Amino acid sequence: MPAKDYAATRYSGLAQITAANAARLRPVWSFSTGVLGGHEGQPLVVGSTMYVVTPFPNVLYAFDLTREGYPLKWKYRPDVNPTALGLACCDAINRGAVYADGKIIYNLLDGHTVAVDAVTGGEVWKTQIADMNQGETTPMAPFVAGNRVIVGPSGGEFGIYGWVKGLDLRTGKILWTAHNMGPDSLMLARPGRGHYTADANIGVSTWQGDSWRRGGAPVWGW
Repeated sequence: MPAKDYAATRYSGLAQITAANAARLRPVWSFSTGVLGGHEGQPLVVGSTMYVVTPFPNVLYAFDLTREGYPLKWKYRPDVNPTALGLACCDAINRGAVYADGKIIYNLLDGHTVAVDAVTGGEVWKTQIADMNQGETTPMAPFVAGNRVIVGPSGGEFGIYGWVKGLDLRTGKILWTAHNMGPDSLMLARPGRGHYTADANIGVSTWQGDSWRRGGAPVWGW
């Protein structure tokens, strides 16, 4: 997963690179995606294959690490709505992909999540999760827990009504949506669970008027 583990520690215990030898490191291979802009999604290595996702138009590359020169195995180029470029607040970046159940799963900037067969590069499913008409874009990296793909949007600067969604890992079907403020029923808050159970509906009462409907609270991190 992009952040290494469920705690998002990003810590690596690898010891090949040390303070003593770092100055002697030299590049041995490079690849140009041909896409300008921030490449915030770090490469994902699964077995002997390295996967790289570009900023918009969110092309996915798979490289063979067993062969000289790490040749390209396949390229998946999705159909992404260019309108999303005008909505992205901070460059048209993508924060990377996740591997689960034989699939490479990542978000497209225009509000879709896709699953691609890790071996063939064929599209397994594609699901619309966000609405660009509401100012929502989706540059975040998905998070897989069990058989659920957890996703969220960007768009706080447009006053979106922030949410987190759970998709079925096998089919991509949206199984639930939990908003990040508002009444307990829309936040999927359950009695006796969490830190705020003593005060019902504080996702409404702590906001002035109905401003919770436009409070942002996006989940765009990685």
